[in-house]
Amino acid sequence: MSYIGTEPTIGNFQVCDAISTVNGQASYTMLVSGVNATPQSANHMLVSLNGILQKAGSSFTVSGSTITFASNLVTGDVIDFIQILGNVLDLGVPSDSTVSLAKLTATGTKSSSTFLRGDNTFAEAGGGKINQVVQGFTSSAVTTTSSSYVTSGLTATITPTATSSKVLVNVNHFMNNGASNGEMICTIYRGSSNIITDGASNCYAQNFDSSGRQDTQGSFSFLDTPNTTSATTYTMYFLAQGGTAQVVGEGTTATIILYEVLA
Repeated sequence: MSYIGTEPTIGNFQVCDAISTVNGQASYTMLVSGVNATPQSANHMLVSLNGILQKAGSSFTVSGSTITFASNLVTGDVIDFIQILGNVLDLGVPSDSTVSLAKLTATGTKSSSTFLRGDNTFAEAGGGKINQVVQGFTSSAVTTTSSSYVTSGLTATITPTATSSKVLVNVNHFMNNGASNGEMICTIYRGSSNIITDGASNCYAQNFDSSGRQDTQGSFSFLDTPNTTSATTYTMYFLAQGGTAQVVGEGTTATIILYEVLA
């Protein structure tokens, strides 16, 4: 910061050199180690005359490095000391490692995973961070002729660390339907609830041609908001529309991967 005139002396507490009084003289030059000393103002000084502290502004005034007492001093008067306090309204720069957390007004929790933001709050670093990954798999084939959803046996359980976390569910599997123009549709259940609720348009659907294609690979994903920190199980369900639908298939493995995405 720039100043017009004298820049404040911050935390520079100085004791002036001894001053001998002169009979009939009110003004004296203040020196520190032989060099003129200039206080910020009279209010930034302690002055003792004849063992009595003097009142700034009425008992003495200051102009530059000159102190002027309200009346002429006489032989026998003693200027005990003049101490310059520096700019007492400015704390200056604290020493390293001297400001504790208790002295801050920051809110939130300080930890190895948080940082202090510009709004003076502690927060988790970054958004959308992948906090944990859980995988489940199966190699057991499951078939159905049902037009209602049945479990595929492909499942995994994750325990979110925060209610604000989302869970990204990613499924990869093989499937088949031997019927002419048969079809199968897949979805994801959280516990006992189908979380893809807006119809087959958001599920994975596979149509098989007139020859009933075999072992077709399928994959789909869904971003869920479980709003819990309890263990949560996700399972792939499927149904058949015509013929017999089968997931996994002979000699193949299906996987479900759960990603916790921090808010």
